Amino acid sequence: MILSFHDALSREHRGTPLKRTRKFTVLIERDEEGYYVATVPSLRGCHTQAKNLDTLMKRVHEVVELCLDDDPQNASPLELVGIQQISV
Repeated sequence: MILSFHDALSREHRGTPLKRTRKFTVLIERDEEGYYVATVPSLRGCHTQAKNLDTLMKRVHEVVELCLDDDPQNASPLELVGIQQISV
């Protein structure tokens, strides 16, 4: 939801606090059965899966909110440096 400055002030004065937006890196992989699996590395135990990417991203938003509601201090700041794939 996008609020104008005026709406934000009005909302704050009505007692509805504005929620701070935070950014998280999401790692998405596909498993051997075709499911997309999403992991949020900076939130311990935060992961979900779905058959398609649209559903996956909806579920990622839900699971991140659940992880933060469960333990607001859970998020450890991690900077994405890159992803490497190796063959062994």
